[in-house]
Amino acid sequence: MSARQVELEGEVYYPPQEVIQQAVLKDWDALAEFAQRDLEGFWAKEAEELVWFQKWEKVLDASQAPFYKWFVGGKVNIAYNAVDRHLLTFRKNKLALIWEAEDGKSERTFSYYALNREVNRMANIIKSMGVGKGDRVTIYMGRIPEIVFAMLACAKIGAIHSVVFGGFSVDALQGRIADSESKLVITCDGAYQNGKLVELKRIVDEALKHCPTVENVIVVKRTGHDVPMESMRDHWYHDMCALPIANGKCPTEEMDAEDPLFILYTSGSTGKPKAILHTHGGYMVGTYATLKYVFDINDEDRFWCTADPGWITGHSYLVYGPFLNGATVFMFEGGPAYPYPNRWWQLIERFGITIFYTAPTAIRGLMRFGEAWPNKHDLSSLRLLGTVGEPINPEAWKWFYRVIGKERCPIMDTWWQTETGAFMITPTPVVPLKPGSGTRPFFGQVAEIVDEQGNPVPDGSEGYLVLTRPWPSMLRTIYKDPERYVSQYWSKYPGKYMTGDSARRDKDGYFWIIGRVDDVIKVSGHRLGTAEIESALITHPAVAESAAIGLPHEVKGQAIYCFVQLKPGFAPSEELGEELRQHVARHMGPIARPEEVRFIDKLPKTRSGKIMRRVLKARAQGLPEGDLSTLEE
Repeated sequence: MSARQVELEGEVYYPPQEVIQQAVLKDWDALAEFAQRDLEGFWAKEAEELVWFQKWEKVLDASQAPFYKWFVGGKVNIAYNAVDRHLLTFRKNKLALIWEAEDGKSERTFSYYALNREVNRMANIIKSMGVGKGDRVTIYMGRIPEIVFAMLACAKIGAIHSVVFGGFSVDALQGRIADSESKLVITCDGAYQNGKLVELKRIVDEALKHCPTVENVIVVKRTGHDVPMESMRDHWYHDMCALPIANGKCPTEEMDAEDPLFILYTSGSTGKPKAILHTHGGYMVGTYATLKYVFDINDEDRFWCTADPGWITGHSYLVYGPFLNGATVFMFEGGPAYPYPNRWWQLIERFGITIFYTAPTAIRGLMRFGEAWPNKHDLSSLRLLGTVGEPINPEAWKWFYRVIGKERCPIMDTWWQTETGAFMITPTPVVPLKPGSGTRPFFGQVAEIVDEQGNPVPDGSEGYLVLTRPWPSMLRTIYKDPERYVSQYWSKYPGKYMTGDSARRDKDGYFWIIGRVDDVIKVSGHRLGTAEIESALITHPAVAESAAIGLPHEVKGQAIYCFVQLKPGFAPSEELGEELRQHVARHMGPIARPEEVRFIDKLPKTRSGKIMRRVLKARAQGLPEGDLSTLEE
């Protein structure tokens, strides 16, 4: 272990006394011990705090592992628990959602009563399109309240939603719609991003040329610019809202605990993104309990998770988790630094945000502008901070703690995945913190660091991170591909869930996540598969072969570098390099635009034809290339 690692592991920040006094959970050790001793008892106790139409017969069924089932026989609906049940309490008139436009010129607020009305309206409209239980609905929108209504409405009627991030381009959207065989797409005319118009409806039109299963498109008017509307297929949402069919209550579908709630596509180490499937019962209990304990949610809080609903963080901790806990959610359409780098700090001050949960990429980006911007604003409403999406480097952690939290606000550094559905390694507000460490596994979970053969490695050594106990919010399968589910997550170390991340554990039992071990690049916390990027490059007429790698980047965490072998008749040039960068962005979205494209005569490959990305990484950084004995020449 390096001297720097030893130094970091010994650096401990203790929670302020007032944080401990206010916390819902004061004794971490007692609850952790109970959950370890009685896993099913712990999760049953959490589930009992929610409303079930019919109670489960069995908490956990592991008889067909790794196809685990939770709350077997239970009847439930996550939308009922997120919205309807609050109408029977004092929360009926409490603010559920506060939304601010990117330009700051409009603001919308919804009480739980109003949220219920909007979800019913959206659900009635979706049902009128012939969508019912088990049908798939693709949602491709900007960050506006209607995306929340659409997700909850699908859940209410038992349809399976597939939210696609609004930054993805035609090919990515088309592939996800086709794979899910969606009947309905819900979109906007456009969205705003850093003052620019994003043509969402036109991207949908292009994608639907190759998606025969889609029967209808609902279009929410956000920007008001002219968009083509196809007769019989496309419907303005505001027109539908004016029809009698939209009004009145929509009955909530009673779902089995194991019925699918949503699929969400995540990049893997092979070309086709994986459709991760989550269910009503287990996902509900997992997101409810993790948010309750980790962010200590109470009724006075205003919770702001900056994630887009197109990612799992937006699903679990912008939409479902906070509403299940009856929280007031703040949602902002824009990004952190438009028009100025104080935009987020301005919003925290203006809306009295108490809990702020964001990505290390955003923190590193804002750090570059210095302390003057946040210091212009009163951030005293904050009581807890959080990070998500990638490991946070200690320097950024300390800046966040000191400059934004004023050394009063513990940072909940959470490690989890699209597949886990909820926090897996995380502190709670009463736990001592080490900058850069995700602390310990959540209650009931056991994590191990193992070597290639699956043997535990000594504390302080790097290895593969695995989870050894099932949990309610775990993915149930990969949609339509159960064999890939088993081979991807459960085959390397039978009985243990393979996370795909490397990590180490220190002598205090704290976990330090290092990064991905598979061919996935994390750019600004977003997972992008190397195979998808390479597939996009290969569609360019000049490209014979390509390889994509991730290299360290001080703001994004990782940046994409591409190595390209050209076809005969094409010559390397700066202009062609730029053209290829734009080509990838067009096919996959701006998030996937490579930092650099380098031309190469021949890609280093093994004799079996596998591209040796570690050699390319070493070359790009001027490091030793290591053992080259397996190279084909």
